[in-house]
Amino acid sequence: MQKNKQGMEDIGSTGTKKYRKVDRLHNKKDISNRMLDFSIKIIRLTDQMKKTASSSHAGLQVVRSATSAGANYEEACSAQSRADFVHKLQIVLKELKESLYLLNIIRKADFITTEYYMDSLIGENKELTNIIAKSIITVKRNNKKRVET
Repeated sequence: MQKNKQGMEDIGSTGTKKYRKVDRLHNKKDISNRMLDFSIKIIRLTDQMKKTASSSHAGLQVVRSATSAGANYEEACSAQSRADFVHKLQIVLKELKESLYLLNIIRKADFITTEYYMDSLIGENKELTNIIAKSIITVKRNNKKRVET
């Protein structure tokens, strides 16, 4: 959907242009739901992994980092200040990067045989990482503009 200069989205479907205000809360809920779904998929992945000491270790670590990313995102949404928001988003980013690293270990060590499922999880991880990284950049840029004016 295209946005106009007032932050309104084009929701027209029959050639007429209708606009609605972009709901930031709705966007936060979308990301929150994606984080939750990602965590659940990670948990299901680890339930399907081979049962060895090393796969169990990697599995527990990826569950911790993926669920921590979601939990910290929820905390960021309730941040007390912009600085607190950025700090918590940076923790989310760190946890997502750790999850990606562990997913790659799980893939390369052949702890799971469902390659398609791994591609899906790694793709979602990268998308969430990009969204969070862009959010951090945007908030920092907007903070800098506020200080300059």
